Formats: sequence, structure tokens, C-alpha cells
Amino acid sequence: MMGDKLRDAWLKVSSLVTRHSSLRYDHVIFDLDGTLVDSLADLSLAVNHALRSLELPALPVDMVAGYIGEGARILVQRALGDTHQNQFEEALGLFMAHYSPHLLDHTRPYPGVAAMLAELAARRVALSVLSNKPVAMSRAILDGLELSSYFVAVLGGDSLPTRKPDRAGVERLRALTDTPPDRMLLVGDSAIDARTAEAAGVAFCGATWGFNSAGLVGVATPARLIADPKELLAIVEGN
Repeated sequence: MMGDKLRDAWLKVSSLVTRHSSLRYDHVIFDLDGTLVDSLADLSLAVNHALRSLELPALPVDMVAGYIGEGARILVQRALGDTHQNQFEEALGLFMAHYSPHLLDHTRPYPGVAAMLAELAARRVALSVLSNKPVAMSRAILDGLELSSYFVAVLGGDSLPTRKPDRAGVERLRALTDTPPDRMLLVGDSAIDARTAEAAGVAFCGATWGFNSAGLVGVATPARLIADPKELLAIVEGN
């Protein structure tokens, strides 16, 4: 069913996506949190709501930032620490119940992201999202920020049996657009994204404005690091 939906989505925009010999990459896959959008405040508030509800101490925002990237379950597990794992299911429920209606309280695209997506779309590059956030939440954020129209597909942490850093998500997106691996680029802010690209055999570009950019150095070969979304245009063009 998911494959059919993705193929249908691709067919709707396939007339807009062509192969250009002047481009180095025809399909760019983006991570969501920490790459396209700054969701740290809303995630931190949801984590600390869960902790306070369980009469546990709140965590600093920068600590929560280091826990993001592998989905809600891992985020909550890390936030609880080793001594409170017996409260995990309750904490996860509290986190999700608070986060779901507050996805867009503070979450915004990073500066320059919308313009960068528009430029890539104008060059007829296929764009997609691969996140470990549940797909419904991912879509709700993209819809609410008016970014959804740029993407041929969105995969979340519950779209497939496995999630990043497993290669399955990249493979699904690659098959959707029939793009050779050497013409694909994955952009993300964390070592998880770099490992995903490496596992899938596609190029990687690290976004140093994200939550976990300190973990990017030396984790993928070849890796490019960019400090501003507009720098991605030159990479896609092969400059």
C-alpha cells in the first residue's frame, strides 16, 4: 500500500522532473528535524512535560538536542536515563500526547531553507524527506509550514519496518524516482544521516546548522559540510 501511494505521488509530478546533464544530483533526500526545520523548542517542551508529569527533573535544551535523531522512543529513553526506564511507556505516552497538538508552536524552517527548496525545484531536482519522526507528524509539520509541495515523497520512522540508519528508506525513495545511486544526495545534520547515506551507497552532505552537527566530522566518506542552505545549490550543480 505504501509503495502504491508513493508511486502515485511520483506520477503526479513526474512531468516536472527530468534528468539534466548539467546537474550532479537528480534526487536530494532531506532529513527533517535539524535539517529542514528547527523543532528543538517544541521537542524539548514535550520531553520536559513528560518528565515533570512523572515528577522527574527537566533537562536543558542542549541536552535534549543531543538525544534527537533516532525517533521518539529513543528520545524518551535517553531523556529518562538508566534509572527510570521502568517508566518508559508512561513517559512516551505523555510525550506524544503533548507533542502532537504542539508540533508547530515554535517549529519553523531554518533561514534560507524555503528559498533553497524553491531553487532546487526550479532546477527540476526531485526532492524527498526521510525522517525518523512518525510520518503523520512529519507531513503535518511540512503542511503547516507550507513546504509539502516541494516533495515527491515523505517517509517517516513508521513508514517501513526499519528506519534510519537502515538503507531501506533511501532504497524506497530511489526506486520511486528511478534514480541511480550515484545521482542521489542525502542531506542531514547528524551521524545517523551520514550512516544512512553510507549504508545506501549515496553521497552525503552535512548541515552544520542543525542539532547534532558536531557528530558529523569524519563519519562519512565523501562528506561535504555546509553552513548555509544556499550552499547546497552549488553542490547539486556539481560546482
